[in-house]
Amino acid sequence: MAYVEFSRSKLRSNVAFLNDLFGIHQVHWGVVTKLLCGNRKYIEELVQAGLTELHDSRISNLKTIKMINPDIQTVYIKPPSSQVIKNLVRYADVSFNTQLPTIRQISAEAKKQGKTHKIIIMIELGDLREGVLGENLIEFYRSVFQLDSIQVIGLGANLNCLNGILPSTDKMIQLSLYKQLIEATFKVKIPWISGGSSVTVPLLLRKSIPSGINHFRLGETLFFGNDLITGRTIRGMKPNLFTLHAEIVEMMNKPLVPFGELGKNVAGEQIQIDENDYGKTSCRALLDIGLLDVDPGDIRPLSKYVKIVGASSDMISIDLGSNKGGLKLGDFISFHLNYMGVLKVMNSRYIEKRIVD
Repeated sequence: MAYVEFSRSKLRSNVAFLNDLFGIHQVHWGVVTKLLCGNRKYIEELVQAGLTELHDSRISNLKTIKMINPDIQTVYIKPPSSQVIKNLVRYADVSFNTQLPTIRQISAEAKKQGKTHKIIIMIELGDLREGVLGENLIEFYRSVFQLDSIQVIGLGANLNCLNGILPSTDKMIQLSLYKQLIEATFKVKIPWISGGSSVTVPLLLRKSIPSGINHFRLGETLFFGNDLITGRTIRGMKPNLFTLHAEIVEMMNKPLVPFGELGKNVAGEQIQIDENDYGKTSCRALLDIGLLDVDPGDIRPLSKYVKIVGASSDMISIDLGSNKGGLKLGDFISFHLNYMGVLKVMNSRYIEKRIVD
C-alpha cells in the first residue's frame, strides 16, 4: 500500500527558523494548513511544534483544529459562503472578508452566539482574486464599523495565487498607506497588516518589506523550505517535509513501444511514439498509485534510475531501463512532491499518512 511520510524533525527545524526570522522583524505569523486536508495527526504535529495560529479554507478543517486545541486561533482565509456562516462563527476566530452583505450576516450570527467575530478586510492589489478595490475602501469600512459583534483586526492582500502577480516593495507600501488612511479617517487602530504570504518571504529576507507589514500567513515556505521567486531552498531551511512511497506491483521486461491501433488513453492523451524505440525492451514496473491519487507531473523520483512513463486511474508506469538499482517486486519507489502533489496525495483517502522522526 502506498503511503506518504511527514518529517517531524524537518517541521520543527523550519518552525524554529521562521520564529527567529519573524521575531527579528517583529512580525506575527500563522500557518496555512489547507495542504494537510484536515489530517488530524499532522495538525497535532503543528500544535506540538508550538504554533498558535492556524489558517484554513475549509470549515471542517477548522473544526478539527478546535477539537485538538480550542485555544488555537483559527483563521478562515477565503470570502465565506452564506451557507457556512453559522459554523464559521463557531469554529473560526477570524475570517477574511470582501462582501458587506456577508459581513452583516456574520455580525448577526455572532450576536446570536454571544461572540465578537474578528475580520480581516482584503484589498485588491492587482492579482484579481479576492479584494475590495482601493477606491471603494473608505465607504466599505464606514459600513463595517457600524456593525455590532464585528471587530476589524486587520487589512490584507493576496498576490501570486491566481494571475501570478508578484509582491513588491511598492505594493506593500501601498497596503501600509491604506491602513494609515483608514486609521486617520475613522480614528481607529488596525492591529494587523496581513500582507505576507510564502511568496513575500524573499522580500523579507532582503529587508525590502515596509515595517508596517506585521502579519504573515505561510504554508508552502514552511512545508517546502523554498524561495517561491527563485525556486531554490532558503538557506537554513529544510526541503521536502513530505515523501511519497509507492509499491511495485508488477515488474517485467516489456517492449518500449505499445503495439496495436493507437487511440487516446484514459486521460485523453494521444501517446507519441519514437520510431527509434521499435524492437527495444526495458524493465517496466507498475506502482500502486494512479491519477486518482496524484498527477505524475507533480512528483519526482528520488532514484536516478526511475523514469515515469505514464499513468492510469490507479497505477503509474515506470521505466527502470536495465534495472541498475536492482529493484524487485514488492519494493517501494520514493518520490518528492511539489505543492500540488502533496495537496492531491493528502486529499486521497487511499494513501496512508505516516510520521517519521
